[in-house]
Amino acid sequence: MRVLHVYKTYLPENFTGVAKVIHEIAEPLSFKGVHSDVLVTGEQESGEPIKIGHHYVHVAKRDLHIASTSFSLSIFAMYRKLSQSADVIHYHFPWPMMDVLDLTIRPDKPIVVTYHSDIVKQQRILPFYKPLMHAFLSRASSIVATSQNYLESSPTLERFKNKVEVIPLGLSERKPVETERVDMWRSRLGEGFFLFVGANRYYKGLGFLLEAARKTNFPVVIAGFGFSDYEVQENIPPNVKVVGSVSEEDKEALLDLCGTFVFPSHLRSEAFGLALLEAARAGKPMISCEIGTGTSYINRDGETGFVITPANSEALAEAMTKIYANHDLQRNFGAAARRRYESHFHNSLSEAKYLKLYERLAKR
Repeated sequence: MRVLHVYKTYLPENFTGVAKVIHEIAEPLSFKGVHSDVLVTGEQESGEPIKIGHHYVHVAKRDLHIASTSFSLSIFAMYRKLSQSADVIHYHFPWPMMDVLDLTIRPDKPIVVTYHSDIVKQQRILPFYKPLMHAFLSRASSIVATSQNYLESSPTLERFKNKVEVIPLGLSERKPVETERVDMWRSRLGEGFFLFVGANRYYKGLGFLLEAARKTNFPVVIAGFGFSDYEVQENIPPNVKVVGSVSEEDKEALLDLCGTFVFPSHLRSEAFGLALLEAARAGKPMISCEIGTGTSYINRDGETGFVITPANSEALAEAMTKIYANHDLQRNFGAAARRRYESHFHNSLSEAKYLKLYERLAKR
C-alpha cells in the first residue's frame, strides 16, 4: 500500500509538532507494508526524494509564506504525479495550500484528513477561507480528531461528525538517556526544577509562567525554539533559566532532571500538546490549562497532575506551590502519567488504528 502525506513542512527542515506526528505514523508503518511519501514545501526543492528512515520526502520550493501558510507553484506538478501512484492520500490540517491542491486536481483516491487544529489566530481571514475549508473537508473519506475533547469542542468537527473518528496521537518509546548528558545538565541547572519545552509562540502562555515564577521564586527552565533574545526582551527573573533550542537527547535529559513539567498554553491553538505527551512518557507530573483540547486528555486533573484555569498566573503559582516540595505527590502523579502513556498514547496503538483505517479505505 502507498500513502501520500501532505503538509507544509517536514524533515529535514522541521521536526516539531505535526512533522513529528507524521514521522510517528509513516516510519513504523513502513514495517507493516505501507510505503509512505511525504510532500511538503521547503527553502530548496529536492531534485530527488529524500530518504528519512524507511520513507521518502518530496520537497517543493516554498515561494511565499504569509499568515502561517506556505505557498508553492511547483507543488502542483509534484502532487499530481505522487497522488496518481498513491492508494490513500493523508492530509494534515490546517494548511490552505492543500485544500487548493485537492480541489484543483481532485484525485480519485480515498482521502484521510487528520484534523490537528481549528483556525484560531487568523480570525480575520477565516470568513473568506471557510467555503474552501468546508468544500475540502466535504471531500474527505474520513476525518481524524486527535482527542475526544477536541471533537466535542470544535465547531468545524461538529459539522462533519458523521465522518469523524478519534485516533489520539502516539509516541514511540523514549530512548535511554546518556548518563554523561544528564550529568552535564545537572551541573548547569541542578534538578527538581519546573520545565517548559516548546516554541516561543503566542498561545504558549509563557507570560503567565514568568509571572508565576516571580511570585513563587521556584526554579524554572525554558527550552525550545525562538528564545534567542527572550531573556533581554522579557526581563526574566533570576530563578528562570532559558536554554533555547535543544536536541532530542538533551530534551530527554532535561525531562529526567525536572521535578514537574509545566505547560501553560492558554489558547486552542494548542490542540494536543506533544511536549506534554513526551513528559507523560518520561513519567513526569504535569501542570496544564483547561482549554478544551487534547492537553486535558493527556493530563488528567488530580490523577497525572494539575489542570488549571488558563491565563491565570495566580492559579499557576498555586499549583506549582502544591507540588514543588511534595515528592510523594510528584512520584504518584508521574507514575500515573507513565501508565496513561502506555495505555492510551503508545505509538503501537495509533499505528494499528491508522493501518486499519488505510486498509478499509483502500478497499473501497
